[in-house]
Amino acid sequence: MSGFVVIFSTAGNLEDARKIGQTLVEEGLVACCNIVQSVESIFKWQGTLNTEREVLMIFKTRDDMFDTVEKRIKQLHTYEVPEVIAIPVSQGSKDYLDWVLKELTVD
Repeated sequence: MSGFVVIFSTAGNLEDARKIGQTLVEEGLVACCNIVQSVESIFKWQGTLNTEREVLMIFKTRDDMFDTVEKRIKQLHTYEVPEVIAIPVSQGSKDYLDWVLKELTVD
């Protein structure tokens, strides 16, 4: 089944992740946001190697809504350049994906 994506983003703390996740679900931009606490991220930022504890957000939505979700995450996020990446869903439970569609209120 096509037409769906899983979007990943990280936040600096649980409060920010909950705010972003709740807002996107309430606005019907995503059907669900899973929050995974305390992931360790190793990255370079402005030439400096960093190791940080972050909170991972996993969103489920339609692929044609990526641009809108990305824009909204950037509006809500505290990072200058937040991670917003999508992976297409190649297969999924019809019942689950039907539920995802039902929860998305933005056409």
